[in-house]
Order: sequence, then C-alpha cells, then structure tokens
Amino acid sequence: MIDASEHDCLLKAIKDGQLIPNDGLNQLFDQADVISVQGYDEQRRVIYWNQGSENLYGFTAEEAMGKKLEDLIIPKAMRDTVITAHNEWLRNGIKIPSAKLSLCKSDGSTVYVYSSHVMYKNQSGQHQMYCIDIDLAELKRVEAQALKKEKMLSTVFKVIPDLCFLMDENSIILDYYAGDEKSLYVSPDVFLGSSMHELLPEDVALQFIQNIEKVKSKGGLVTYEYKLPLPHGHRFFDARLSQVPNSNEFIVIIRDITENKQKEELISYQAHYDSLTNLPNRFLALDRLSQLVAMAKRNAERVAILFIDLDEFKKINDTLGHNTGDKALIEAAKRLKSLVREEDTVGRLGGDEFIVLLRGFTDAKDTLTTAESLLRAFRQPLNIDDREIVLTLSVGIAIYPDNGKTPSKLLQSADIAMYQAKHLGRNTYSYFNESMNTDLSRRLDVEEQLRGSLERNELEVYYQPQIDVASGLAVGAEALLRWHSDKLGNVYPSEFIPIAEQTGLIVAIGQFVLEEALETLAQWQAYYGVSLSMSVNLSPRQFRDPRLLSSIQCIVEQSGISAASLELEITEGVLMTGSLLVDSVLDGLKKLGIQLSMDDFGKGYSSLSYIRKYAFDVIKVDRCFIEGIANNEADKNLVHAAIAMAHSLGLTVIAEGVENQEQLLILEELKCDYVQGFLFSKPIRQSELLSLSPYSYTNNINSD
Repeated sequence: MIDASEHDCLLKAIKDGQLIPNDGLNQLFDQADVISVQGYDEQRRVIYWNQGSENLYGFTAEEAMGKKLEDLIIPKAMRDTVITAHNEWLRNGIKIPSAKLSLCKSDGSTVYVYSSHVMYKNQSGQHQMYCIDIDLAELKRVEAQALKKEKMLSTVFKVIPDLCFLMDENSIILDYYAGDEKSLYVSPDVFLGSSMHELLPEDVALQFIQNIEKVKSKGGLVTYEYKLPLPHGHRFFDARLSQVPNSNEFIVIIRDITENKQKEELISYQAHYDSLTNLPNRFLALDRLSQLVAMAKRNAERVAILFIDLDEFKKINDTLGHNTGDKALIEAAKRLKSLVREEDTVGRLGGDEFIVLLRGFTDAKDTLTTAESLLRAFRQPLNIDDREIVLTLSVGIAIYPDNGKTPSKLLQSADIAMYQAKHLGRNTYSYFNESMNTDLSRRLDVEEQLRGSLERNELEVYYQPQIDVASGLAVGAEALLRWHSDKLGNVYPSEFIPIAEQTGLIVAIGQFVLEEALETLAQWQAYYGVSLSMSVNLSPRQFRDPRLLSSIQCIVEQSGISAASLELEITEGVLMTGSLLVDSVLDGLKKLGIQLSMDDFGKGYSSLSYIRKYAFDVIKVDRCFIEGIANNEADKNLVHAAIAMAHSLGLTVIAEGVENQEQLLILEELKCDYVQGFLFSKPIRQSELLSLSPYSYTNNINSD
C-alpha cells in the first residue's frame, strides 16, 4: 500500500517522463468504456485506469491511481497468489493465464470477471502489465438461470414418469432422461448411440422412423401410440415427437399409458359385455348382428338369429331368491356358450333373454340341429348350490334374408317367433312366419286400445248365475269382464286378459271389476232379501300389487256387503310362484272373512298340494272335465274323486261349463254342490241379473 507522498511522486514521475504509459493502447482503451482496462507498474501500482474500470469496480481514476493491485480489487484470500504470480512473470517470464475471477468492488461486493493480462516494456525499459477485465455478471446470471433450468428439468424428469430421448434424423439415440427406468425397453448403456431400428421390435421401430420423416417433411408435433413387451407385462406408450429448431435432432417424449389403456379397456368391456354372465350384451350382440348381415349380403350367405327365453325363470327369483337366480343365469350362459361354434355369438339381451347368432350356412333347416341341441341340453338340470334346477327354453328363430333384411327387423321377427314358442307350450322352438306379424300387429292394436278402455267406459261386467244342484235356487254369480272397443269391436277375454296381465293394466281393471261386482251384489241382495254371493277372479299380476289387500278391504267396506258374500277365485298359476307376498295376501283375505276358491281345479299338476297348504273354501272343477263327463268314464271318475275329496275336507264344489241336462244329472248323482253354465244362463248384463229371481232356474233342476 503506497502512502500519499509516494502517490504524488509516482504521478510526478509519469509527468516528468520517467514512467511513460503505452499511449497508443491508452487511447484505444479510453474509447472502450464497456471493458475494464488497468495498467500496473513492476510494483503492481496503478498507472492506468479507464472509464470501464471505474464502471466495473466503482473506483475513479484519481482514487485508483498509484494504488497497488492487491490493495485495490483483489480479495484477501487471493493476494499472496496474485503477488507471487506477478513476480514469477517479471522474473521468470511465466505468464499469468486468462481466467474467470471473483474480484472486489469499491463497496466490498464481489464482481465476476474474465481477466486477461499483457506485459509490456515502456520506453524506459520498465515492465508494465495491463489487465483487461470483462464483466461476467450477465453471463453469470445467464449461467445461473441455465443451471437453475437444468436442475429444474432434471427434477421434473425425476418426478414425472415420462421418458425423453434426443435422436438424430436416423433415429440414433444421442441422450435421454428417465425418471422411472422401469419403462425402458433396454438399459441406457445399450441404447445410447444405437438406432431405434436396432433396439425395438420391427413394427414399433418403424413407427419412430416414419414419424421422424413426417416431422422432417411437415414440421410440427406428431403423436402416436405403441405397445412393448416388458418383464412386468405388456405396456402401452404415448409418444410425442418434434424437431429441435435449426437442428437435425429430434426430441421424443414418451409416457406410459398402460393404466389409462387398461381403464379404457375396462370401460369398453363394461359397455359391451354383460357384467353377470360376461357374454356380449345387447349393444355388442346387435352390433355383431349388423356385421353378420353386411357380410352375408356381400357373400350371398344366410344368418340365423335364435331369440331365447328361459321358461318361467321368475319362479326361481321368487322362490329361491335373486342370488340363486343370478347363479342360474351364469350357468345357463355357460351352457349356451358350450353348445355353439367358436365363430358363433351368444349374447345376453337382458333379464332371462339370450340371443344366438349363427353364420355361414345355406339351408335354413341347418339351424334346426342347433335349436334341438339347445332344448335337449337344457332338459338336463343345472346344479346350483347343491340343488338341481331345470330351466327349459322357448326359442324363436329368424333367418336373413327371409325374415328380415335389417338387424332390427330380424330381432323383431325372432322375438315374435319366441312368443309363438311360448304359446305352443314352452320348451320348444318356432320359426318365424308372416302370419306372426299379423298376430303382433293385432296384439299391439289391442294393447293400445286397452290402455284407454276404462276412461272410455268400454269395459262392462257380465254375470253368470251359480245354481244349487239340490234346490235349483240361484245362490250367487261369477263376475266376467267383457270389452266392446269403439275401434276393434268385441274383443274376447282370452285375447285381452293376457295382454292386460303382461302390461300391468290388470291391476286397475281388476279393481274396476271388483267395485262393479260388489255394487251389483249389494243391489241383488237388497231386491230379494236373501244371502247371495259374488265370485270374482284375481290374476297373478294383481298379487304383485302391494296395495291389493288394503284395496279389497276398502271396496268390501264401501259396498256394505258381508265379506263372507265375496268369493275370490285363485288360479294355480298364482300359487306356483311360491311368493311370500301371495301367502301373506291369502292369509289376510281369510282374516277378513272372504271366501277363497281354487279355479280350474284338476287342470294343473299341483292342485292337491295347494288345497293342503292353503285354506280354500271352494274348488271349481274345470270345464274340460265336465265336457266329457257323460261319455268318458275316466272324466266321470276324476270328477267323482274330486267331489268326494273336497267334501271330506269340508270344501264346497262348483262345476263350471254345464251345458246339457245329462251332465247336470251326473253331477247331481255325484253330489256336486253348485253348477254354472249355458244350461242355465249365458253371462248376462247387470240389469238382467238384478231382474233375476233366485227361483228362476228351479225348472232346470226338476225337469227330467
């Protein structure tokens, strides 16, 4: 460190010409105020300090002049090194190399510079060292920013699952980043410097090569997907490829999308396959039917559609529970699948309805073999929870192009044919024919008109008297529904009652019949002052109405008649469901004092067991037995047995369908209690019944 007097002496020496700076260089550096240039003598004292130095270090020329280098801008830790280096240059000619340095500013802060050094001899033969320093603050900032970005990028690749590859135009991998190396097809030491064609399966490598060419020719971003076999299973990847600007290098970002693919596949599977049976669902089955129809049209082939319904499947759900029902559907699906060819389709349309699609045959009769094998196989019981369950099939068959040229028409035709199989007694098949279309059209017309029949007052209750065989007196009547449609004319109950049952309209219609019948009974009893009864049918569908019992109780109370005057007729079809709801309703009706009658006795298979299980008061012998009673000994014996059994159980017997005197005499001989039929009266309107005296039919009984 020089003192003030030495500083003044140095300045004087320069002025006197004893120390002469390099004037040419000084003039040049004076113009370059963005570069710091300093001149030092052999004792490292400042002899030159340009404006750039003042800007960089904060010292003015007056403040810096004469001060030693190590005392001015050199940090303490570097001073000995700088002094030694300067002396080595002077004495031994070892040049101080250019370097990046951290030096001091006038305020004590640090400045980063790139420093170069030059040694000259002046006119006096003395050495002068010039330092040229360039401010690296901006470069440092850029470097720090670049380093920050590099670290950030490195961190990003560590926390995201994506892979990044830098490739040249020949798909040779130059560099890579991988946060999760489990997704790498081969290890980095293998793929670096290798081309995609050498590393990947041919089809995948070709995608990379083709897309590099696409980006080269069209620019922009290209995305594509591919699949690779990895040790932990097949994986799906999404690749995004783009060219590095002003370069023949390409960046590809690759993401493992296996999880998303699996989710998509699951969603697609759930959208196309039935969740219970794993069979194609309605959507997929009909889509395959569309494809088969299109193919058959091109190849002049035939396609068959078998519409399958499991007969009386509802009984399983009602009696054994829905869990057992589901297991039965699963087993039924497996059996159907096992009975057709690999190229055929078995689908579930919903509920207990299935579809089988057959292709590649020329004769419609070829489908007969498949239909019969299905029926035969399902006659064998299904084993479910150590229980054997028999599920028979009703099969409707439609053929392309004979029964329809579109998928929807074929499905409709097969559906119609299936219902025909049901009408034929179930456990059979039926081919579609055009007459079935007429039947369907009629059914739709009946259903449409039936829906508004109550509001249009088209329904009317008729009554058929019931006669005491012993006395000939009318003891009651059966309520029978009749319908005269404004558009269809008279429609028979055998046609519209099943439709009302299937559509649920029977619930409202049944309530209407009961209200009308009891109102008529109340008037009939009032006219003649005797205890007459009214018999009303209850359908299976009405028993599924949770309000049935309360509705009947309310109607009886409003009519003012005794509950014992009402007789409700129950068919075996109701009892076969085995539903707890049926048991509950029947028990409730008995508690109300209502009479229960088993309708169509002897026609079914389980009538005797139901008489034992339920508290019936009356049995009605089916007309099919009465019809042959006069000329068929077997029918006569069956009726005799039924009457005797009923009487032994304390039950009353009514024979329906009595049409001639001979039948009546036999029933009288067999001790039948009551009869009804055309011998006495056809069904009549309310006005005719109310004008009918209970004594009106005594002549029929007493005539020989």
